[in-house]
Amino acid sequence: MKKIEGTPKTLRELFTGVKYTVHYYQREYMWGKKQIEELIEDLTSEFLEYYNEDDSLKDVPYYGHYFMGSIVLTDSENAIIDGQQRLTSLTLLLIYLYHNLEDSEEKAEVLNLFYFKKSGEKSFNLNVEEREECLKALKNDETFDTTDMPESVRNIYRNYKYIEELFPEEVKGQTLLFFKDWLLDNLDFIRIITQTEQDAHKIFVSMNDRGLSLTETEMLKGYLLSEIKDDKERNKCNDMWKQTILNLKELDKDNDSTFIKNWLRAQFAASIRDTKKDAVPRDFDIIGNEFHKWVRENSSKIGLYKSDNFELFIKNDFIKFSKIYQRLLKYSNEFDRDYEYVYYNANNSFTLQYQLIMASIDPKDPEEITNKKIKLVSCFVDLFVISRVFNFKTVDYSAIKNRVFDLTLQIRRLPLDELAEYLYNYFNKSEFKVSGARWFYLNGFTKRYMLHIISRMTNFIDREIGLPYSFEDYVNRDVKNPCDIEHVLANHFNQHTEEFESEESFLKYRNKFGSLLILPRDKNRSYKDKTYEEKQEMYFSENILARSLNEKCYQNNPQFLKFIDEFNLKFKPVEHFTKKAILERQELYTELGKVIWNNEKLLELKK
Repeated sequence: MKKIEGTPKTLRELFTGVKYTVHYYQREYMWGKKQIEELIEDLTSEFLEYYNEDDSLKDVPYYGHYFMGSIVLTDSENAIIDGQQRLTSLTLLLIYLYHNLEDSEEKAEVLNLFYFKKSGEKSFNLNVEEREECLKALKNDETFDTTDMPESVRNIYRNYKYIEELFPEEVKGQTLLFFKDWLLDNLDFIRIITQTEQDAHKIFVSMNDRGLSLTETEMLKGYLLSEIKDDKERNKCNDMWKQTILNLKELDKDNDSTFIKNWLRAQFAASIRDTKKDAVPRDFDIIGNEFHKWVRENSSKIGLYKSDNFELFIKNDFIKFSKIYQRLLKYSNEFDRDYEYVYYNANNSFTLQYQLIMASIDPKDPEEITNKKIKLVSCFVDLFVISRVFNFKTVDYSAIKNRVFDLTLQIRRLPLDELAEYLYNYFNKSEFKVSGARWFYLNGFTKRYMLHIISRMTNFIDREIGLPYSFEDYVNRDVKNPCDIEHVLANHFNQHTEEFESEESFLKYRNKFGSLLILPRDKNRSYKDKTYEEKQEMYFSENILARSLNEKCYQNNPQFLKFIDEFNLKFKPVEHFTKKAILERQELYTELGKVIWNNEKLLELKK
């Protein structure tokens, strides 16, 4: 093998006028939501460390850099041997920037990085035939049916939707322009080009299979075990640790480190970096990067003085909380009625719930108390998230982590009664209430939550009147015919000129909370251009919230009428979907929301 040399490259340099191939025998594009979330969090957090709203674009080159690792390519075909997952995901991020930048020149600059002409033909920077149609649909902001598509294509389409869902609000608008420049010129790689494909694979194997550094988890284990004096007990602890890590990795290969970060932050971290520029990293932040080092340097603060402490730290704390974390992951992925709020929060991508739940639990809590705290805190998180969303306030990780950490400190290991009282009062004193739904409407921020919220409302009625449908039925995106948001009014202003004085007013009312439903995608599309009067009849065969617009829903339906009476909700059929009807429906949705997201549940759950 000839001498190998690496060349530093920015993202702009990697993608300018260069097309890459991926050989058929390479593994599929496998990144999922977790990896996309980590990528966005890492990049936007790093950017926000340097960004100041008083800056000009001339300041961006002086921001700090972020190293994305090495990219291994063959010289002959520019085939990616190592780096496909990152380059594909960054291409999706560029497509997102293209759609969200406002300036046409800036949009064109980004477009030319991922879709440009070479050898007389326009194609994508990642030149893989089976992905072309999907990427074109994303570039053109069109829906794409991934049924029967290869796994890579399904993951590409799904991950782009995750980027839309997860990209933080504080980096949008004018700030996005700064982020774009930083991403293109301050994101660094080492490009390694080999003369032959065989050499490229040798490098790949060498980098990934030989001489690997110990992981953070392994270094933490080594430190903790080294402090246990008794050989027999040390071996026991080692066996327990290994089995626990295997159990975590069965769920996801990175779950061991993710769990440990959540656990240490929940139970022991005492500080977090200030939000001001140039603030220094503190406990929360150091745990995120070097948790083994943090434990070593803070051993006395977390009660690790002598051999017995280290032994019990593994046998009691580590084992107990790893089991709790595994349960939380299970509840996040498989709906369990007893722990339903964990599932709801996961569906809203609020991963900070794990930290808050584990913060409330004392290692000495019996299982019964632990279970009640899981239910209680996850219910609070649901109230916290939805009430903020109803008031158009972000719950993105980077924007909310400091507030959540302050809450973590307040509820850490509280007795059950005190925990319930604190969370109840916290919500009562909050400036954000569910009543904010009176002004709620569909826009770029709320669209990522709207399906969840209307599905919750629909399923709440289902439960109360004995219908068999589940929340998962409404929000599952992996089925062939998933549910979508349905606008009751078709997008035809010319049909409503007598009711609305302008198209702007029409669109405002059309997007109001009370003007929305959920329907299976095929129905949503087939009803798209129909008048309300035509739709109203069709709605009677759909879910209960849609059915309630039709007068037949109120005939021979004692369970629904009982439900209306019990919760004092002003459901009624709507003959014509006028401004007045929309406002009444908006008020109805608000009152229904106050029934579902009611903080009195916090006091009930402690019983």
